[in-house]
Amino acid sequence: MIMKKTEELLGRVALVPGACRPVGRAIAHRFASHGASLVLPVFDDWPESNQEMEREFSASDCDFICLPCDLTSADQTRQLLAEVKSRYGALHYLINNIERGGMPVVHGSYDLEGNRDQWQLEFDTTLKAKWNLYQHSLGLLRGCKDGSVINISSIAARVGRAGPASVLFNDGYSAANRGIISFTKQWAKELAPAVRVNEVMLGLIDGRHGSGTRGWSLLAENQRQDLIGHILAARTGEPEEVAEFIYFLAVKARYLTAAVVPFDGGYLSGGSNVGDMPDGIVEGSS
Repeated sequence: MIMKKTEELLGRVALVPGACRPVGRAIAHRFASHGASLVLPVFDDWPESNQEMEREFSASDCDFICLPCDLTSADQTRQLLAEVKSRYGALHYLINNIERGGMPVVHGSYDLEGNRDQWQLEFDTTLKAKWNLYQHSLGLLRGCKDGSVINISSIAARVGRAGPASVLFNDGYSAANRGIISFTKQWAKELAPAVRVNEVMLGLIDGRHGSGTRGWSLLAENQRQDLIGHILAARTGEPEEVAEFIYFLAVKARYLTAAVVPFDGGYLSGGSNVGDMPDGIVEGSS
């Protein structure tokens, strides 16, 4: 990924978990392209993607560190932030992009034997890991006096396992994402006015509930069309579009905090057409 480089964020530090996957990768590249130093936690669940990510950022000539960390572990997360403090002495942007969701079309019911730990995994990764990162970043974030936290969640919080997306969003994942709203509102109050906290609810994004995922590939053509037909923009989103918006919220939108913003192409507003205006019965005035 080649982007025009600037020095707008030179000397500033961004922590971006999940950068081994398409959305997190695009966000990390966006911050790096503006001169930010990157902290990229890695875990062994995506080894090939992690290696690809490291090669990619090494070739991009940006300042970054990849640190192994199980973000569901408070101890490991504490150690991660201690390393950030030791190396950079600051943290300006926490892009809380960590989650785990099992698509019904892939995993089926939680009652299946192979899904015995799935519910807990989704809550630990989607909620607990975000809390761990926030909690152990507090000192560094407050110290920078001009920072931002972006919680990345899913419209599953509002959709649940219903409508066309019922094949993609399951019950536990939806409930876990609903809990992120509570975090966002609380943290915005805790860190005001020095640090802004906002949330972006993603819809169907390529590489994340859209094309390029195992779940999307398993859908029948009519299921894909039902999903696209529910989106006002009539398409899925691209990781680079997400990255551009996240960057704007984190860096540019200095008067916005405690907001929960859907980035879904209008999925939440889709599903019903606006009818033609009736003629009415009131006679026109002379």
